[in-house]
Amino acid sequence: MIPAKKGVILFTSSVASVTSGESPHAYTMSKHAVVGLTKNLCVELGQHGIRVNCISPCAIATPLLRNAMGWRKKTVEGIVCASANLKGVVAEAEDVAEAAVYLGSDESKYVSGLTLWWMGATAQRTSPSPW
Repeated sequence: MIPAKKGVILFTSSVASVTSGESPHAYTMSKHAVVGLTKNLCVELGQHGIRVNCISPCAIATPLLRNAMGWRKKTVEGIVCASANLKGVVAEAEDVAEAAVYLGSDESKYVSGLTLWWMGATAQRTSPSPW
């Protein structure tokens, strides 16, 4: 990317990078580290025309999460929706993929150093998580 003077690096972190008390310490710390790396690399690589961004999604009822929890899709979606302030929509993997496509495209040519907290305003809640 440096010789080409262009490129995009897109990291995936987690809502745990902005919330606290809901995930194990090591997981939360590693997600904060990804956000920090995004910020530092955007400064370092920007001079070479390389954009660096991060998406930090909330939990999504993917087969991996459903199998790990042993719950049906509707149950997982209900828990995720209950913890989000944005009501009436359900988080889906395709939505995160669309955000990634945008951040990787020329449509976002002046976006660098961004951490997109894709979580339905979960971080803005003031009451404890329902789980």
